[in-house]
Amino acid sequence: MQLLYMLNRDEQLAFPDLLKEYNDGIWKTYEIYIFHLYMLLKVTQYAEKDAQIRAAKLLPSDDDKEFSPLLYTNPCTQSLANHVGFLNVVQEYHANTDIDEDHIRNLYQAFCETDEFQKYQALEAPTNQEHAKLLLDLYRFLTSNDLFVELTEDRHNSWQDDESLVVGAIKKTLKSMPLEGPFYEDFQPSDETVREFGEQLLRKTCQEDAALFEIIAPNLKNWDADRVAVLDMIMLKMALCELLHFPTIPTKVTLNEYVEISKVYSTENSKDFINGILDRLMKKLIKEEKIIKEGRGLIE
Repeated sequence: MQLLYMLNRDEQLAFPDLLKEYNDGIWKTYEIYIFHLYMLLKVTQYAEKDAQIRAAKLLPSDDDKEFSPLLYTNPCTQSLANHVGFLNVVQEYHANTDIDEDHIRNLYQAFCETDEFQKYQALEAPTNQEHAKLLLDLYRFLTSNDLFVELTEDRHNSWQDDESLVVGAIKKTLKSMPLEGPFYEDFQPSDETVREFGEQLLRKTCQEDAALFEIIAPNLKNWDADRVAVLDMIMLKMALCELLHFPTIPTKVTLNEYVEISKVYSTENSKDFINGILDRLMKKLIKEEKIIKEGRGLIE
C-alpha cells in the first residue's frame, strides 16, 4: 500500500523501483528481528559487568553480595549467547555494529528497577520456564522504552509498520527457549508470502490500475471518485485485486483485512467507507461469477 502511494505521488517511479523497495523492506523487517534479539542479549550480558562492579566495591551492600548475573548466565540466555549460527547471522546483517555501550548500560539499569527483575532475582532456583518469562518481560520493557525505540527507528524508519511482525516473532523465539538448531530461519520471509502473494499483489495492482478503477468507480454512490482519499482508493484497488486474482484468500478475510488497515492508515470515516464499497463490490462480482475461490479461499 505504501509503495503504491509512493507511485501515485511520484510519476518518475517505475515498477522495477517499487519491486526493489518491496524486497528491501521485506528483508529489513527480518534484520530488525535479528537486531532486537542481539540487543536483548547485549542487555542481559551487562549483568556480568554489573556483578564485577559490585564485587569490586570496598564496602559492598548486602544486595551487592547477593547479586547474581543470572539474567545472562541462565540456560535460556546462554542458548542464544553460544549459538554459533545466530551469531553468524548477526554479523551477516551487521546487527552488532554501532551499538553504544552506554545505551546498553542505561537499558539494563532501567530494567533492573522493574518489579519483574526484582522478583526474578529473588527466586532461589528458577526453572527454564521462569528464565524464558523473564526474558519476555525484558523484551516487553525494551519495546516500550523510548531509547530502544529510537535505536530501532535509526536502523529502520518503518519500525511502526513492522512492529507487530517483529514482536510476534521475538515472542515465539523466547517462548521456545532454550534454543536449538537454526531457529532464526523460521522467521525469514518465505517465497509464498514474498513472491506468491506480496509481489504478485503489487504487480497486479500496478498493471491493472485503470481496469480496477473502472470497476470501482460505478459503485461509488454519492461519492465523487476524484474526491476519494488517495489511500482509500489504493486500498480499494488492492482489495479488489485480491478478490479477483487470489483464489485461495477468502472474501471475508480480504474485507476484514482492508477495513483493519484503513483504521490504522487512513481517515476516521475510512473504515465505514471501505467496508461499504467492498461489500457492495463483492456481492456484485459474486453475482456476476467474477469472483472464484478455491482451496482455503472457499472458507468464509
